[in-house]
Amino acid sequence: MDSEQSNKSRWWRLADRIGATASFLCAIHCALLPFVLALLPFLGLEFLADHRFERGFVLFACALALVALVRGFRRHQQPLPLLLAAPVLALMLRLPPEGHIPLLLSLALSTPILSLLGGLGAALTLGARRGGVLLTFLVLPLYVPALILGAAGLDASLTGAGGAAHWLILGGLDIAALALCPWATAAALREVSP
Repeated sequence: MDSEQSNKSRWWRLADRIGATASFLCAIHCALLPFVLALLPFLGLEFLADHRFERGFVLFACALALVALVRGFRRHQQPLPLLLAAPVLALMLRLPPEGHIPLLLSLALSTPILSLLGGLGAALTLGARRGGVLLTFLVLPLYVPALILGAAGLDASLTGAGGAAHWLILGGLDIAALALCPWATAAALREVSP
């Protein structure tokens, strides 16, 4: 068991090194890009300066960053990186500047619900053999109202209708989840423990 834990820790250290190296290479890429773009026609690689290629590359980078953020959130259970990355991703996906504060508000109100429900689902499926699949089917329907209300609040604030009603309901769901989920999680863990 101890060697398995050290092996897992070694893989995480390797993944951190790969991530740091990729970040360093990205910084070099950004610094050299203007010079490389000027040389592309001479090298016969002008397709790399095409807008479609650039758009595809940006979408790929956004998807990769989102996967890394979500996996990091699942591992460390800290919503701060997601909240900090949201405005940057919103700018990249052309969300109007007046939508950044409503986006952060929607994320700040939905994240506690999702975290508490995820903890409850993990506690309920702790003793199951295929707990990951069961967790998905158990928790995903509970996530849907928070996700819909967060997106609807953002959409309503962008269209001028105001998202206050959506955010008030999300706040009420936050209070309900904060009041009920720790008790239910403790009860589920008490049932599993020997």
